[in-house]
Order: sequence, then C-alpha cells, then structure tokens
Amino acid sequence: MPVTDKQPEDIENVQRQFVEKIADNMHSFGVSTTVGRILGIIYMNRDPMTLDQLSEQTGMSKTRMSQVVRDMIDLNIAERVFRAGVRKDLYQVEQDYYQTFISLFTSNWRKAIYKSRHFEQKLKGKLENIRESETLEEGMEEEINSLLAEIHEWMDYYDWIQRLIEFFESGEVFEHVPKRR
Repeated sequence: MPVTDKQPEDIENVQRQFVEKIADNMHSFGVSTTVGRILGIIYMNRDPMTLDQLSEQTGMSKTRMSQVVRDMIDLNIAERVFRAGVRKDLYQVEQDYYQTFISLFTSNWRKAIYKSRHFEQKLKGKLENIRESETLEEGMEEEINSLLAEIHEWMDYYDWIQRLIEFFESGEVFEHVPKRR
C-alpha cells in the first residue's frame, strides 16, 4: 500500500479515538473522564510524561493537571518515576489493562470499606450507649438488638468485600478467570 501524507494524521486520529474510549471506560468504573483521558494519553505515549507535556496535549492548566495526576496516583493507576538527566517529574501509567482494572476496583472498594466501617462503629457505639441508659423505654432493647444484628451483618459484608479485594490483588482471580493470551 503506498504511503500517503494522510497516514500519520489517520494514525493520530485512531490514537485519539483510543484515548477517548479509555476515558469512556474509566467513566464506567466511576472514574472521571479527565482521569481516563490522561491515563489514555500517557498510555498511548508509551513513555512517561511531564505535567508540562500533559498540559500541552490537553490544554489544561498545569495546576489542574497536577490534581488529576495526584488522583491517578491515589487510584494506584499512575506513579512518579525517575529518569536520569530529567529535572521535571515524570509520570507513567500501568500498561497492563488487567492490573489497571484491579487497581480501580480495589481502590474504590477500599475507600467504601473504610468509610462504612467508621460509620458502623459510630452507630454501634450510639446504640450501646442507648442500651446502657437507665431510662431505656420498654421494647427498645429488642429494637437495639435488631439494629446491632444488622450492623453485624453489614460488617460481615464488608469483610467479604475485603477478602474479594485480596483475591483480586493476589492474582488468584486469574486462576479462576484466566487472561486470554
């Protein structure tokens, strides 16, 4: 097939579409499309990038870019890397789709577990204080015990999610649902 002047432009167009599809997929996982877009840009670059490079490619301010990259690091889908001779911070993303999915899945659920366990402990403390009150109304003991049982079930549920996270992070999931090669 003869080389035309349009081929580099066509390739860039396909890369842009790929980046937008990554952004769309990230949105499906509850991650902002901006984070997904930046992930896609770094991924398609196949080499770590600086905040300046990312700002230039996206038209976003360096401050905003810094916030987005920090979010990506918190989600465990990007990391700062060192390269000899480069004075600016470089950021790279995970090149393995499976690992990116696991990082997103587990980081979101870890946050949910943390918040819920804190909330549950608070409610449990309140209910126990009410139960120990000298002026407990008749029939309230049963209601309190019912709510405490519900909290216990809720805590068991979050324990299950914690074990599911460990199942994914250990890689054991691939023994049951293997990657296709």
